[in-house]
Amino acid sequence: MARELINMVHIEKEYPGVKALKDVSFQLLSGEVHALVGENGAGKSTLVKILVGEEKLDAGQIFVNGVETPITSIRESQKLGIIMIHQELNLMNHLTVAQNIFIGREHQYKRGLFLDDEELNRESKKIFDQLNLNIDPTVKVGDLTVAKQQMVEIAKALSYDPEVLIMDEPTASLTDSEIEDLFNVIRVLRKEGKGIIHISHRLDELQQISDRITVLRDGNYIDTRKTSEFTIDEIIKMMVGRSIYVEKPENNVLPGAPLSLEVKGLTCEKLVKDVSFNLQKGEILGFSGLVGAGRTETARAIFGADKLKSGQIFVHGKEVKITSPHAAIKQGIAYLSEDRKRYGLSLGMRVSINIALANMAHFINPIGFIKNHMINKNAKEKVESLNIKTPSINQLVRFLSGGNQQKVVLGKWLTRDSSILIFDEPTRGIDVGAKSEIYKLLNELAAQGKSIIMISSELPEILRLCNRVIVMCEGRVTGELKGDEITQEAVIRYATQR
Repeated sequence: MARELINMVHIEKEYPGVKALKDVSFQLLSGEVHALVGENGAGKSTLVKILVGEEKLDAGQIFVNGVETPITSIRESQKLGIIMIHQELNLMNHLTVAQNIFIGREHQYKRGLFLDDEELNRESKKIFDQLNLNIDPTVKVGDLTVAKQQMVEIAKALSYDPEVLIMDEPTASLTDSEIEDLFNVIRVLRKEGKGIIHISHRLDELQQISDRITVLRDGNYIDTRKTSEFTIDEIIKMMVGRSIYVEKPENNVLPGAPLSLEVKGLTCEKLVKDVSFNLQKGEILGFSGLVGAGRTETARAIFGADKLKSGQIFVHGKEVKITSPHAAIKQGIAYLSEDRKRYGLSLGMRVSINIALANMAHFINPIGFIKNHMINKNAKEKVESLNIKTPSINQLVRFLSGGNQQKVVLGKWLTRDSSILIFDEPTRGIDVGAKSEIYKLLNELAAQGKSIIMISSELPEILRLCNRVIVMCEGRVTGELKGDEITQEAVIRYATQR
């Protein structure tokens, strides 16, 4: 018989200018996977942050195992067996995988005065074996891909042997096989009577793994039902309260369109081996492949973030030498990283300043003073045209939802008026409504003559948006698809072809 692990009643939370939660209630039972869904800004993350003591509630009550329990810190929630896997990575890149997993608990693994790294490594390997993952516990986290770093976060959470596990977008950077491995772990935990709160924008996943679904919208509780009682269309309608853009776009590439970018024999030490391709004006060129295929590394090499060993890059027919991101930007190339918070934004700065950052010289007068009125005017234009949801252009970017943060990054590069845009996982951690808006923006940019490279782990996204698709495996281009050739089966075949 399932028992009540968590009951959050009439929860309210307000930030400056934003009512994040309005009388929201949520319940979690033992042996249950309870999905929490809603657009970015719906209040999902705020609700679970209150549960783990990261945020303080303004009103309401929390009951743990039937007992009212005020939770005021992360340490308190950990003692109660409540552990959260965050959407954004929270790891120390200079430490090893094993050291990250057991950070703060090193005293349990000491041999006299010294840390017993061998024991840490053994314990970490046990967890990875449970996850069916091949990750070396002795490797520094900073040397791992984002997907593998996400799996380290999951392993760290499981090392606490939690009674309640909260997963905030745990599969956003994982391949299908890695997702299935994770789901197998979730099924084992469910059989053991653990309670799991699963936040995800991949609605098809929820139908595979969840028992119940709760929908939030704009900080309000909408409904809770058994998963079997929901259809995906019903969930979307409850989440967004509006119709979603679903049509496949028209081909924006004109016959004989000139090449915006041509890459020949690109090779660098970070998993890029003799990569060649071209990009036409007005084209959306997809890059697909499994995690570790070299897609991000190729983009970073083009943008000058990683050093080239060999190869040529041509921009608008002219060979260029790109040795740094600054040099790439001068050539009209923009790179929107998959890790927007680390590489795309200055979280402690205002929306207006973030949008201006890539083109600050334009906003400085001849004697060195910043033209704040121009920065504000530009920000207001981008907020309106990109439909960025923010109380003000003076709001700190850290307080925006993931989808709106992504739009701020896009606004930054549109301010620069870059002609070649590289989008690396542009909808990672973004809800279905915001995804639709990003898709629409990409197609509008292509129609304006911008050239776009889109790296995505979501096959439906690749199939829906791209005019052509480059498929990579282990650092090499293994296939190029266009038109009717672009099918899920063809992409997967080339992605696994060494």
